[in-house]
Amino acid sequence: MEEMKKVANEQFDWNAYENDLGVYNQPREEIAEAYDKTLSNVAVGEVVEGTVTGISKREVIVNIGYKSEGVIPVSEFRYNPELAVGEKVEVYVESAEDKNGQLSLSHKKARQLKSWDRVNEALEKDEIIKGYIKCRTKGGMIVDVFGIEAFLPGSQIDVKPIRDYDMYVDKTMEFKVVKINQEFRNVVVSHKALIEAELEAQKQVIMSKLEKGQILEGTVKNITSYGVFVDLGGVDGLIHITDLSWGRVNHPEEIVQLDQKIQVVILDFDDQKKRIALGLKQLSAHPWEALDQNLKVGDRIAGRVVVMADYGAFVEIAPGVEGLIHVSEMSWSQHLRSAQEFMKVGDEVEAVILTLDRDERKMSLGIKQLTPDPWEGIEAKYPVGTRTMARVRNFTNFGVFVEIEEGIDGLIHISDLSWTKKVKHPGEFTQIGAPIEVVVLEIDKDNRRLSLGHKQLEENPWNEFENQFSVDSVHEGTITEMTDKGAVVSLGENVEGFAPTRHLTKEDGSMPVVGEKLPFRVIEFSKATKRITLSHTRVYEEVRRAEKNAEKADKKAAAEATKSSVKKINASVEKTTLGDIAGLAQLKDAMEAAAKAQKAEKSEE
Repeated sequence: MEEMKKVANEQFDWNAYENDLGVYNQPREEIAEAYDKTLSNVAVGEVVEGTVTGISKREVIVNIGYKSEGVIPVSEFRYNPELAVGEKVEVYVESAEDKNGQLSLSHKKARQLKSWDRVNEALEKDEIIKGYIKCRTKGGMIVDVFGIEAFLPGSQIDVKPIRDYDMYVDKTMEFKVVKINQEFRNVVVSHKALIEAELEAQKQVIMSKLEKGQILEGTVKNITSYGVFVDLGGVDGLIHITDLSWGRVNHPEEIVQLDQKIQVVILDFDDQKKRIALGLKQLSAHPWEALDQNLKVGDRIAGRVVVMADYGAFVEIAPGVEGLIHVSEMSWSQHLRSAQEFMKVGDEVEAVILTLDRDERKMSLGIKQLTPDPWEGIEAKYPVGTRTMARVRNFTNFGVFVEIEEGIDGLIHISDLSWTKKVKHPGEFTQIGAPIEVVVLEIDKDNRRLSLGHKQLEENPWNEFENQFSVDSVHEGTITEMTDKGAVVSLGENVEGFAPTRHLTKEDGSMPVVGEKLPFRVIEFSKATKRITLSHTRVYEEVRRAEKNAEKADKKAAAEATKSSVKKINASVEKTTLGDIAGLAQLKDAMEAAAKAQKAEKSEE
């Protein structure tokens, strides 16, 4: 720039300066042009390349050839922890001068302007890119890629399950872009994809060398409820929970731990599906083969309950060797009960071997056999006629099941509950759990059955009733129940009779009601069926019949007397003459009286 001429103060045109009329000899346009040339061509809103001139803990200083350098927060370079002085970086010019007169630059915005192009290019070309893991999120991680926040699913971090996601935060790793949603500007990246190609090659080599029965060493990679995944050096195999141990396994964690080195045997594999079935228990002999050869039926053994079911309990007498105690073998009692009433998982029990099949690897056990069979010597303990106490266990329509003692049950038939009371259902007579005295009537040892009676505790009252309630005897009774067929009548304590409906009509034509007392005539008595049939109508019908019979007898006697008189008159008439008018008149009267008497008798009959 040409040197401006010095002008003395006294010669300076202050008026022109104040009014912006120009104070220099050069035109104003020339002066402005000369000033612009002192600045580099910086276009606001464009991306330019700059050089890193300084790095501090908070700031990165970048020179783009402008009169001043730009200051960028170091957080915009977190994705590149290896940034060094002298490195070329792209920056976005926000303004030539901020409020402090300093150049304002942004590296983040420069990356964002070209990020989508770079991301799409990386997806198309299957490029490996770098990204900075910013933080955790639900299901994965947030990764800074070219200034864009991309999503890294947890399953795409590594080929093995990740137990600690936080260890990856603030790390820069290599990724592949696997998915882009242009509409929502969503980017999904994967680190796992980088190593899968390498692993795939390793898998092919390993799979080609696999053989059934081969023993390999592997590392426990993952544990699930159904099995264990083992890393065999680039390829995974699964040990199903049933192949972990010969014994029962509730969860694989009982047998192995994560990252544990174990030896496994190959049971099967699929080249196409890359599936390998492994076994751990197969490396040891089957427990049944190692079972004591001296064990036999009848021996006592001890074990631990491992599984419970309604029908029984499985007892482990050695790892991998189990026996079943059926619920019927837990007690001598014949009542249907649940196995849970006798034991629970984890209980240590002693049992007797009932059956033993080494070929089928099955064993049945029993615990009731540890105590004497209560039916042994039952005839001596409870002979026929024995009176004892029992407890009501159950009802049926035909009787009551009772328990005399543990394992000894009996049945009281409904007909053996009472001599006199008509029991329709046992619930009318007793209740479940109640004590009841019984008499042993019959013993069936083979079928383990006792026939019991309750009424036999007393003498049969029907022997006495036979005389007391003879046919045609009349007794006062109370109607206790009305049915469709008739009425139940109480004849006194513990004595009941039955009156059919047609025998209930009272003398006035009405029907009696429950609670009404009436006289009844016994029309039938059966000692065998213990039945007394009654009639109320027969009571007053017999009285009527007796009155009629008496009247009939009187009339018959009068008729006989008349006949006798007629005979006498006839005899006397034969001795008289026809002229005896008085005799004829008497004869006529007698004959008319006899005819009337016969007519009246016939009408009554």
